[in-house]
Amino acid sequence: MRRVLTILSTISAAILLTSSDNAPAGKNHDGGYPITPVQFTSVKVSENGFWGQRLKASREVTIPLAFSKCEETGRYENFVKAAHPSDDYKVGGLAFDDTDVYKTIEGASYVLQTYPDKKLEAYIDSVLTIVAAGQEPDGYLYTSRTMNPKHPHEWSGEHRWEKVEELSHEFYNLGHMVEGAVAHYQATGKRNFLDIAVRYADCVCREVGLGPGQVDRVPGHQIAEMALCRLYLVTGDKKYLDQAKYFLDRRGKTANRDSYNQSHLPVLEQDEAVGHAVRATYMYSGIADVAALTGDQEYIAAIDRIWENIVSKKLYITGGIGATNRGEAFGENYELPNATAYCETCAAIGNVYVNHRMFLLHGDSKYYDVLERTLYNGLLSGVSLQGDGFFYPNPLASSGGYERKPWFGCACCPSNICRFIPSVPGYVYAVKDDNLYVNLYMPNTLTRKVKGKEVVLRQETGYPWNGDVNIIIDKNAAKEFSLKLRIPGWARGEVTPGGLYKYADGKSLSYKVLVNGEEVSSDLDKGYFTITRKWKKGDEVSLHLDMEPRIVTAREEVKADKGRIAVERGPIVYCAERPDNEFVVSGFLLGEKPDMKVVDGDVIGHPVKKITLEGKYFTHGPRKGEMIVRDVTATLIPYYAWCHRGAGYMSVWLAKDFDAVEVAPCEILI
Repeated sequence: MRRVLTILSTISAAILLTSSDNAPAGKNHDGGYPITPVQFTSVKVSENGFWGQRLKASREVTIPLAFSKCEETGRYENFVKAAHPSDDYKVGGLAFDDTDVYKTIEGASYVLQTYPDKKLEAYIDSVLTIVAAGQEPDGYLYTSRTMNPKHPHEWSGEHRWEKVEELSHEFYNLGHMVEGAVAHYQATGKRNFLDIAVRYADCVCREVGLGPGQVDRVPGHQIAEMALCRLYLVTGDKKYLDQAKYFLDRRGKTANRDSYNQSHLPVLEQDEAVGHAVRATYMYSGIADVAALTGDQEYIAAIDRIWENIVSKKLYITGGIGATNRGEAFGENYELPNATAYCETCAAIGNVYVNHRMFLLHGDSKYYDVLERTLYNGLLSGVSLQGDGFFYPNPLASSGGYERKPWFGCACCPSNICRFIPSVPGYVYAVKDDNLYVNLYMPNTLTRKVKGKEVVLRQETGYPWNGDVNIIIDKNAAKEFSLKLRIPGWARGEVTPGGLYKYADGKSLSYKVLVNGEEVSSDLDKGYFTITRKWKKGDEVSLHLDMEPRIVTAREEVKADKGRIAVERGPIVYCAERPDNEFVVSGFLLGEKPDMKVVDGDVIGHPVKKITLEGKYFTHGPRKGEMIVRDVTATLIPYYAWCHRGAGYMSVWLAKDFDAVEVAPCEILI
């Protein structure tokens, strides 16, 4: 195989020298949703802001790293072997290793749409030449079988689709292939990847279904459902939408019925989030897409019920989901352990996908409240500040057993981060008729048509570190339209929808909105402050959100958090970590009226806001039965930034009752 890695060293530098001005316009489609997301290509995020730094790390570090790991770990070699099958090949790795290639190309394609670069484009083409060679004549592309058909991967079964409802991941591979291929096509206008995906999708449509000669199978790991919807939107071929709906309609009705992959019941009968959290969220996203495209209200009712179950009983304060490593799965209602929380990074990404789609269906800011919480905490914690270290699980407490890894044998999380982070600007705005929704706050410039006329507006803000946002109208050909500003739940006294968590400090924060320096009022509509007027160039909207440290408690049914509190400020959840505290945080007891202070600080050179608060530290003394108590000040950092300075104790939830204190051993007394 031709060594493709030689081009990697030039990717980051080349990307920096390019401009987004020449990016080809992708095909945009609202997907049938009542509200249309504004594509990330229309949103230019400032590099000096919080998310600008994350986007820069993604394109300069994370994506080149992922390409290099695909080379080093034999991901490309699998396609070469599939092009030249042999009984001598021992098929190892994981049955879904092909998807790491697809996902990294997807992320790189998003980068190409905003930072066009011929060298990066040529590198991707060289990889796609290798991928195409591994595709069988009828379109089937699954290297775990093709490289050695007589002795395929142990998860694959003897025949196609035999174990696709269990572990073969043939449909999962299809899903990520399609997602990457559509992104690449929209970025470059080239069909070399799209044609590969279309041929595999056609193979699946021919061989899987209820017709003569077909096999009746549904995905063991979901994602094909939402990917096929996307392929339908790009190609206009309805058979892909029909196949997506078939996968959902048949779930719970085929031979394999297991709560692990949400096939225990037909989709329309499900009302609780169960099983593998990533599979679940991908399926819920697919349900929303099919519902939007077909108008199926029963599907919408089903995911409404499941969403309510998640946010009211199964959501971590970080926005993470998946309580247990037993199947990387949701636990029982209110089962939310901290030290053993799984909270897979991929599940956090899936949670963003679900809540974004729920907003597009219903237009309620509560979905963005969950999305934002997940984005800044349970998702962002999965990638290091430098972009080169990753978490698979994201626990809310640690005694030192966790450290960030440069890659994993099961690399789904790093490659998923590759494709997600570059797409973040696409979650900032949305439009419906003459309504322009502002859902996330970050410094950026938006160029978008409203009522068919171009509007350019600019956000200036230090969010998430402060709650002041200025929105300046730089151009408005649409004249009158409604600007809908999301007032986050945390600014309205609501931690999460459904009441799983609540503020327990007695504070009452406020917000205000000014237009050209004069305060304006509006009744909130589904969490949105609406300003309707004839806008002119230079108009400025100023949003102020009080941002103070808040104390949060969980419902009493959450046994893991009994007698404990968490601290958050704005959208950021905080934790106490050993490098900032000369004591073991499990032995810390919060003072009755802690004086919380916000201080400037950094984590490995990255600026953050830290929070200090007073309490007592309990350790066992040198004599039996002796206990030593000291007054201490705890320093908290944003949860997403933990574990950058070596392994050590960490906790999101701190004891407020003595019964929740884990008294430290004598030898740990500092």
